[in-house]
Amino acid sequence: MRPVVMQTALPRPDLKRSALKGPTWRSGPLPSAAPARSPWRPAVWGACLGLCLALLVWAPARWLAWGVGQASQGQIQLQQARGTVWQGSAQLALSGGAGSRDAQALPGRLEWQISPQWGALNLQFLANCCMQQPASARLQAGLATLQLQLNDHTSTWPAALLSGLGAPWNTLQAGGQLQLRSQSLHLHWVAGRFHLQGLAELDALNMSSKLSTLQPMGSYRIQLRGTPEGSATPDLQLSTLQGPLQLQGQGQWVGQRLRFSGEASAQEGSEAALSNLLNIIGRRQGARSLLSLG
Repeated sequence: MRPVVMQTALPRPDLKRSALKGPTWRSGPLPSAAPARSPWRPAVWGACLGLCLALLVWAPARWLAWGVGQASQGQIQLQQARGTVWQGSAQLALSGGAGSRDAQALPGRLEWQISPQWGALNLQFLANCCMQQPASARLQAGLATLQLQLNDHTSTWPAALLSGLGAPWNTLQAGGQLQLRSQSLHLHWVAGRFHLQGLAELDALNMSSKLSTLQPMGSYRIQLRGTPEGSATPDLQLSTLQGPLQLQGQGQWVGQRLRFSGEASAQEGSEAALSNLLNIIGRRQGARSLLSLG
């Protein structure tokens, strides 16, 4: 008989113990290393940032001239602009808009300095032909709002500048002086509605026109007055200070438009000399000429 060989089953290795022995190597490609960053990328980003800051700080004044022309549809022009957006000068001109050939420029230059702040711009400007000291303004923009504050000041401008605005000013060819005065002036636009605090006053002194032989025709005052709270509709008043041509009227700023109605007439003895002018500036009704706007 053959001897019986006893086979004893070996114990199954514990999975936890085998896991402690280390990782099991498998056949296959090794994991690739992370790609190295290009050393020139930070330099390019830094150069772009520096270029943007340089353009912002040294932006040429002609960029501001272009923006003013676009915003005013070409009626306000800054010609021969020099310097930067933040500090520069130009020759101020008024025009009738695109295609107009009647632009009128001030004899001197307009100098400005703009200081940006968070959500606001502080502006200081001086027209050396018409202002004895600089004027200061603050422009602040918000969500659907725009505020403009102007310091109290007085300036005197040539009335001939108005001829650049086109009809009817280019026909009237006005002469004389325009004296502008502001007092606690604060303009506020909210959702397309216009509010005003303070006073803006324009005196048209010793006015003349090529349509009349009377030189001068008179002096007049336009007042734009707001309430202390700025809640009511701003009120516009036109009155005659002196002269044979009598002007009067009133208006209100409704939304974004001015609605004005008034009349013009001649003093006794000046009817013949002012007849042609009265026919042009308004709708003739007897001895009067009716004025309307808006």
